[in-house]
Amino acid sequence: MIRILAVFFILQNGLAAQKPSQNLPELDSFLKNVRMHLRSDRLLQSQYAFKLKETEIQLDKKGDTKKIEVNEYEVYPSLEEDFTYLRHISKNGKSLSAEEIDKQDRKQDKKVNERAQELEREGTDERARRLAKETEEKRKEDAIIDELFQLYDMEMIGRDFIDGTSAILLQFKPRKDYKPKSGEAKILAKLSGRAWFCEEDYEMIRIEVELIEDLKFGLGVLARLNKGAKGVLSRRRINGEIWLPAETSFSGSARLMLLKGMRIKTISEFSDYKKFTVGTSVKFGPPAKD
Repeated sequence: MIRILAVFFILQNGLAAQKPSQNLPELDSFLKNVRMHLRSDRLLQSQYAFKLKETEIQLDKKGDTKKIEVNEYEVYPSLEEDFTYLRHISKNGKSLSAEEIDKQDRKQDKKVNERAQELEREGTDERARRLAKETEEKRKEDAIIDELFQLYDMEMIGRDFIDGTSAILLQFKPRKDYKPKSGEAKILAKLSGRAWFCEEDYEMIRIEVELIEDLKFGLGVLARLNKGAKGVLSRRRINGEIWLPAETSFSGSARLMLLKGMRIKTISEFSDYKKFTVGTSVKFGPPAKD
């Protein structure tokens, strides 16, 4: 579900008062340019190492805080999600010991080395199947993004300025007469919201979504996310060349495995992006200090 929401969740920075809606671009033309620039942040982030701070807040029925847990990571990405390395460096403000971190590093090194050996032994047929699978995943991702523009009614609301950047504000809601084709689209059909796109390069800056009906998994037996849950994804321009996630947040109530319901709020903060490729040789040392 996280990957599905990630298609939409983008940015959380302070917004200035909305300017009058003067000389707005033509909607269809603007949406065509937006589609050309809409890509998965997972693919974009695979080019960078970064820091990730995750905060989970459990709330009681009144909305008061019951428990807070904060974890910090150094993230070394891979297009193969199983090989993305979340190097856990801190929990609740306390750094993990050198021994704990070294244990993680050795486990990751072993995993990567074993994968490298597998690829060396890979025959022509195995390689062809692996590449075909990667191509099919990219095709499915493109198909989901294309379906978004069929699934939603989109309305251009106006123009805002976010951190000095001129942004066009769009509002979207699912079309009542549209029948989703994919499982992902069936979930997205339960969301409505609004999104801001940079007027200069058509990149998404911020998106806010709300669940407009309950979302059930396993007929509601495995899990249920209740109507009214909200998510926000914000992005910022990195090195003047690429837009990447800055912060995501989620708040809502859910029920897992028919157990007692819970109310949670999560915040993920992304920082310290550094150019990185899966082919880069990484030598792990002590965690970098802020």
